[in-house]
Amino acid sequence: MSDTAIETRGLTKVYGPLRAVDSLTLRVPRGSVYGFLGRNGAGKTTTMRMLLGLARPTSGSAQMLGLEAGRQQVEILKRTAFVGERKVLYEYFTPAELARFTSGFYPGWPPDAVEKYARLLDIPMKQKFGKLSHGNRTKVCLLLALAQGAELLVLDEPTIGLDPVMIDDLLRVLMDEQAEGGRTVFFSSHQLAEVEQIAEWVGIIDQGRLLLEARLEDIKNEYRVVVAGGNGLPAAASPQVISAVQAGAFTRYIVTSGAEAFAAGLSRQGAASVEVFPLSLREFFLEIVRKEEACTTGKSGAKPGHASSHS
Repeated sequence: MSDTAIETRGLTKVYGPLRAVDSLTLRVPRGSVYGFLGRNGAGKTTTMRMLLGLARPTSGSAQMLGLEAGRQQVEILKRTAFVGERKVLYEYFTPAELARFTSGFYPGWPPDAVEKYARLLDIPMKQKFGKLSHGNRTKVCLLLALAQGAELLVLDEPTIGLDPVMIDDLLRVLMDEQAEGGRTVFFSSHQLAEVEQIAEWVGIIDQGRLLLEARLEDIKNEYRVVVAGGNGLPAAASPQVISAVQAGAFTRYIVTSGAEAFAAGLSRQGAASVEVFPLSLREFFLEIVRKEEACTTGKSGAKPGHASSHS
């Protein structure tokens, strides 16, 4: 059995002059929670559509659960659950009726699954789907996906339209599912605070290109913000500096490994004050996207050679 749930090689989708996805190479480890990050229009949804056979790649290849996307799509869909951005189901069915209808397509559907997820997600099961709020429609789609017992969950912006309480409930359910059942969760988002709560791996895509793929823990351990006060400080003192932004008498550096040594070097160069802070996923994302320098798969950072690869 392959140790990856999703693997792409040079996956590309071209629409006329637009390269929606550009030579994308991903590796999503089995049993992981993987946050696929990017701005609106970055190529996240197009990537997922190709993985699920809803769009044909222009070039490149993809594997899902060790199966060839496009060639073994029926087998892939038997073992994969998907929730897309558009939450469209039969409007005159109640969630309970939708669950009974959907369960007929999945012989292994657990008998208590609907009750379990309806309770966890607080879904009004007797109200017509067409009368539900957008948030409750989203939760019904998630219930149907989770109840399948699929090995792989593919979720495209699953928290859109949910209030903070709903989001917290959903994230808790996804974490429990991954921990208890060993499922792989591959979800796209541009809500970075949510991703930071549950993701083990992140991939950052912009303008169809993969800028980074790394363990979230490695990013947090390796990158730091260094704020130094003083005049005449270097704009880029070493290769470890990702960015240096001056604001008045202070310079804010984003650095890779060795932040303490870098800060000590600034002090020797005359900095009046130097402080080192952790880097949030949001800050890191903004720096990487603005830099727009592609990284090698499995490298955490805009500069190859400073991060962990898949193990």
